[in-house]
Amino acid sequence: MLIDVSGMSCQGCVKSVTAALTAVAGVEQVEVSLQSGQAAVRFDPSLVSLGRLTEAIEAAGFEARPTP
Repeated sequence: MLIDVSGMSCQGCVKSVTAALTAVAGVEQVEVSLQSGQAAVRFDPSLVSLGRLTEAIEAAGFEARPTP
């Protein structure tokens, strides 16, 4: 699943988003790209919802929107 992440400006931001997502139970893999402004997340939908993932990103101080 790809999630658009707004507000990232440096590698520290990438680390913050990565840490926020990996801390969520059910997340299996996270790759965040500063260049594309996206987070690629593999997760178990029986354990975590897409809404919970966007909430985690927003709690870290960024805007999140799932890509269609």
